[in-house]
Amino acid sequence: MKAVEAIRWAAGEIGGETGRLDAELLVATALGLTREDVLLGRGEDVNMERLVPLVKRRASGEPVAYILGRQEFWSLDFIVTPDVLVPRGDTETLLDAALKCFDKNAALRILDLGTGSGVLLIAALREWPRARGVGTDISGSALRVASRNAERLGVAARAEFCRADWFDGINDRFDLILSNPPYIAADEVLGPGVREFEPHGALFSGDDGLDVYRHIIPELHSFMRPGGCTILEIGYRQAAEVTALGTSHGLMAQTRYDLAGRARAIEFHTA
Repeated sequence: MKAVEAIRWAAGEIGGETGRLDAELLVATALGLTREDVLLGRGEDVNMERLVPLVKRRASGEPVAYILGRQEFWSLDFIVTPDVLVPRGDTETLLDAALKCFDKNAALRILDLGTGSGVLLIAALREWPRARGVGTDISGSALRVASRNAERLGVAARAEFCRADWFDGINDRFDLILSNPPYIAADEVLGPGVREFEPHGALFSGDDGLDVYRHIIPELHSFMRPGGCTILEIGYRQAAEVTALGTSHGLMAQTRYDLAGRARAIEFHTA
């Protein structure tokens, strides 16, 4: 089957808003090419024995990132496995906010809580060449993915990954603390495949989705250096609650918004 025909077939099997894009990516994978190559007509006939299993996986709801084993974030190519959350573009809001806080030449000390695949820490280390950082996660499997990404993307010498439950075992202070913690309520309705395929430990945070913030925020004074800041991703309806948690512990808070104009992160500073 020609590539254009295979894309049309796969898109029909997958369906949904991203069916066409998903089909292009899977056809490219089956051909061993990039999506751009396929769109430029460089592909030969598609081996359907390779393509059909990929399409069936996507049609079942499995995220494309897990099928491909990679995901772009901050214009970097990251290894992604089912042991880690699929990086979302909305999370780049945290890095945009951090860039407003510090000069690019600053020799920052960075902490990434719940690092997962390491996207936040690694992207930050790429932005601040003199920075060093620590990424923590309770999952040893996730830490192995993060370490591989740090090696591939050239920051391994400046990144340390350790197994920890949030701040447990951390004995340092940091200029910049980043985290995309679990913030989904237990009964929240999610998009197709999220609950079924992504790690629940990286998604859910109690009945109202706020349990992890209640754990992290009271500790921030002990781990931020003077002049430092913490930027936490939030669900777009959680800004008021997370801000109130911070101010109740003597922190100054500012809401940061994603490209769709939704509240996506809270930036905290010591008063």
